[in-house]
Amino acid sequence: MLNQVVEYSSRKLDAVYRAIAHPVRRRVLAQLRPRGATVTELAAAHPMSLAAVSKHIRVLEDAGLLRRTIVGREHRLTLEPEPLGAAAGWLDTYRNFWEERLDLLEARLRCRKRR
Repeated sequence: MLNQVVEYSSRKLDAVYRAIAHPVRRRVLAQLRPRGATVTELAAAHPMSLAAVSKHIRVLEDAGLLRRTIVGREHRLTLEPEPLGAAAGWLDTYRNFWEERLDLLEARLRCRKRR
């Protein structure tokens, strides 16, 4: 059971990192941050076809980073930030590792400077 939870959690995390790996998808997330947007509004901001932007949107949706609301023919997208928090949390587990090493480096550099 625990293995299934870890695997599911790992797949979700993989999907988030895959989604934010592409600069177009990061720009789409930035566009959605203040107030959301329609698919057409998002596509207008990128030098590519509506179909290409839609593919990027699908990757973001699959990662759980977007919520789509359909009213008539309008598809409105809003940012779902929770998965980004999980990805940031995973990175934070390594923050102490790097901070300790940077502190050691700083101490050694100060020792050499005093000599």
